[in-house]
Amino acid sequence: MKNLAIFDLDNTLINTDSDHSWPQYLIKKGVVDEEKTKKQNDKFYHDYQNGCLNIDEFLKFHLEPLSRFGMDELAQMHREFVAEFIAPHISMMAKMLVQSHRNAGDELLVISSTNEFIITPICHLFGINNIIGTQLEIGADGRYTGNYVGTPSLKEGKITRLNEWLAARGETLASYGKTYFYSDSKNDLPLLRIVSDPVAVNPDETLVKEAAEKGWPILNFK
Repeated sequence: MKNLAIFDLDNTLINTDSDHSWPQYLIKKGVVDEEKTKKQNDKFYHDYQNGCLNIDEFLKFHLEPLSRFGMDELAQMHREFVAEFIAPHISMMAKMLVQSHRNAGDELLVISSTNEFIITPICHLFGINNIIGTQLEIGADGRYTGNYVGTPSLKEGKITRLNEWLAARGETLASYGKTYFYSDSKNDLPLLRIVSDPVAVNPDETLVKEAAEKGWPILNFK
């Protein structure tokens, strides 16, 4: 029976937060207001760390700049972003972890609260093509509208989106022998608690405590 290996992305497979880094890239490129963007970006990041992020307010802030550019320009910007802000934070240990599951014949899936525009090319660096991120609306002109569609993949939303992905494949979690989930954050406790093999990676304080209480493995890639 095949196993399913699910990975969070930010501060799990990569030792940084791509959601927080993207506005920093936009500031450096000079396409957003530096003071306003930095203040909002840091506030939302702290709210996420504290488990109290208002996802609608955050996505409104985060997605609006995408609507200013065409897809080709965004693709070029993303390549610059990955080279400077993401690639230096990918550890050999994270690559080896993914490869070990690939060698075992496991199905590989990334599920992240970060939007699909940001995470998809990063996941491809790991050779992972099953990707669940917050879905973005594309207008009739072929550009991002600045809105999202469906359920954001945050907290319990990750379970909703995972079940939707499984259902589209005619599967449930029970279709797999083992279900692994690797994450760093207390925000992911809902999903960590329902898989057969939860693993804490670079865990925050709350997740360290739960992992210790329940005997979950703890990995440190930093």
